Amino acid sequence: MLDQPPEKSSEPKAKPHHAGHRERLRERARTAGLHHLPDYELLELFLFRSQPQGDVKPVAKALLTRFGSLAAVLAASVEDLMTVKAEDSRGRAKGVGAETALDLAALHEVSRRVAKEEANRRTVISSWTALLAYVRLSLQHEPREQFRVLYLDKKNQLILDEIQNRGTVDHAPVYPREVVRRALELSASAMIIVHNHPSGDPTPSRADIDMTKQVIEAARALSVTVHDHLIVGREGVASFKQLGLM
Repeated sequence: MLDQPPEKSSEPKAKPHHAGHRERLRERARTAGLHHLPDYELLELFLFRSQPQGDVKPVAKALLTRFGSLAAVLAASVEDLMTVKAEDSRGRAKGVGAETALDLAALHEVSRRVAKEEANRRTVISSWTALLAYVRLSLQHEPREQFRVLYLDKKNQLILDEIQNRGTVDHAPVYPREVVRRALELSASAMIIVHNHPSGDPTPSRADIDMTKQVIEAARALSVTVHDHLIVGREGVASFKQLGLM
């Protein structure tokens, strides 16, 4: 007697717990507003596009755990983003692939450019709040020290935001003559020096103060004004002018 094929179960297969989650989250975003969503759900909405199938909540939460904040996630490098791994509810490995990492990096670049546009709508000096927001977005979560200069024209409008040097976790070499030479090449009348402290504390060091004096002296000899030196850290932005250091 031939074996009979097993009878098909009439019981419907259980749906995964995340079934319908995407549409529910989108509906909540539409009705309550994006500003009501916690950071991980906002990330989920964005990850839906990079990862069109499956549960992305574990990935969103793993990103926030790994980097500590939404801003830090977006500021992370593609290489660092791709190290993030997670498991879904069934124990299957999920993570951040090259496409997802590039999408997140692109979102940060879009945010940075929008902030730069806002800072550059008026003269830099009169849009100081927008400028501080821009430099924080650009440098707040940089893992290595970066020295850059905002070169300004006679109306204090931005000519160029230029990265002069990248360094280690606590030092970026600065050459005052090169900073001033570049101002002459751009026909800049003024500048604002900007660098970050990856440690998070924006308090100026003795070396920062000495370097600033050297740049001011070199610039003064060629009638170029140094308006300020801003140090960006996760805890805020320190202004040499406001601190009475210049």
